[in-house]
Amino acid sequence: MKLINPLVILRILSTILFLESVSYLLCLPVAHIYNESPYPFIWSSFITTVLSVTFFLISRNTPFDKMSIREGYLSVSLSWLMFTGLGTLPYILSGTIPSFVDAFFESCSGFTTTGASIINNVEILPYSILFWRSFTHWIGGLGIIVLVIIILPSLRITRFQFFGLESSLKEKIHPKTKAVGYRLLYIYLTLSLIEMMLLWAGEMNLFESICHTFGTVATGGFSTRNTSISGFSAYTQYIIGLFMLLSGISFVIYYQMVKLQFRKIKHNEELWFYLASTFLAGIIATSILLVKTSSPLESAFREGFFQVISILTTTGYSTTDYLYWPSAGLLLIFVLSFTGASTGSTTGNIKMGRHLIVLKNIKSVFVKLLHPNVITQIKINDKPVAERANISIISFVVFYIFIFVAATIIVVATGIEPVTSASAVASSLGNIGPGIGAIGPMNTFAQFSDFNKLFFSLLMITGRLEIFTVFILVAKSFWRL
Repeated sequence: MKLINPLVILRILSTILFLESVSYLLCLPVAHIYNESPYPFIWSSFITTVLSVTFFLISRNTPFDKMSIREGYLSVSLSWLMFTGLGTLPYILSGTIPSFVDAFFESCSGFTTTGASIINNVEILPYSILFWRSFTHWIGGLGIIVLVIIILPSLRITRFQFFGLESSLKEKIHPKTKAVGYRLLYIYLTLSLIEMMLLWAGEMNLFESICHTFGTVATGGFSTRNTSISGFSAYTQYIIGLFMLLSGISFVIYYQMVKLQFRKIKHNEELWFYLASTFLAGIIATSILLVKTSSPLESAFREGFFQVISILTTTGYSTTDYLYWPSAGLLLIFVLSFTGASTGSTTGNIKMGRHLIVLKNIKSVFVKLLHPNVITQIKINDKPVAERANISIISFVVFYIFIFVAATIIVVATGIEPVTSASAVASSLGNIGPGIGAIGPMNTFAQFSDFNKLFFSLLMITGRLEIFTVFILVAKSFWRL
């Protein structure tokens, strides 16, 4: 087996870090407008640029023609760790989050689009830090990946597994040309621009509309207010709810819309399964609120559907403290913590495509029980699913549940009560943000120990990288020559 070439990995990291160094500078206009110190972002950019240039100089003569799959796995995992680690610099240098562990948690939650926070009062933060905090969502959601698709071809990395390993592009378009990357970027920018304008047309100012757009389109969930979306009007809540729903749709669907491939969209089973699941869960939540509380119909509808879409798409925004919902509503929220939206969206969690495959397998089992001699075949979008892919998907779901149970036991062992432990693990692994127990939508993760914060951060990255990408690094066969 070919040895891992560290120079190849350094070349990838140099490109990723260069993009991060540029992203800091985009916060400077905000600091200028609100008369805040620009130095946290200038120094962050300088430090990251030095690292990027150093890596580039070391690896500039490295050929990329024969990059291995192992180098791809390692590059992706290290990229996320370094991106998150350096993302702590604005928090630490500004003094807003002096603890590295807390800053790492906040940075990790931002880039992985989880939306969990250790900040009890976000409203006292400088505007530039609030902007950076929300901007990490937008970068982590899809922006950085699309930019890499455009930039890496210049490094002669065109059709490589690197992109197939990142959750936001997994099982979708494998980039062959810059044109694909540009179209995906245009789609991301278009969704962002439309939502920003609609929010700005309401009671949000331009700054708030930009920050909440970053959190919505990237399905992240960071807000500029302590009470999330609950303090905004019904109009704003409907707009954010709609764009959370749209952001949960695979970007392949939008790509096919641009290409006028409507037949493919019509036969996309995951899309309709996602929309049907959202509608059904929303109706259940609305019914629970109508029957068990005194909420009027419109309020119950808006509150129920918003929270369902928020949890299902792993965004994490909230219009109410659902911890005060009836117990049936809390159970629904917990169940939705294991769903996720479409494969190829910016959402986390198991995702609807895998759930659909599992349900088809269960149906196949029942058919065979009734008709032992019948030959069944699992199909998705009218195409047969290869046995290898089928086993891989089922294995993923089983492994996901196993990690959830094991991680919950570990957190409980640290002294956290079981409900909060299970919810915090599900929230972190699924990149959701809020949960139930002591981490409700109006609470934070500040209460946890440094060990738990780092552990949850690891779960966030593990979930974002589709689990196997991280765990394969500890496999003995990965390092075997």
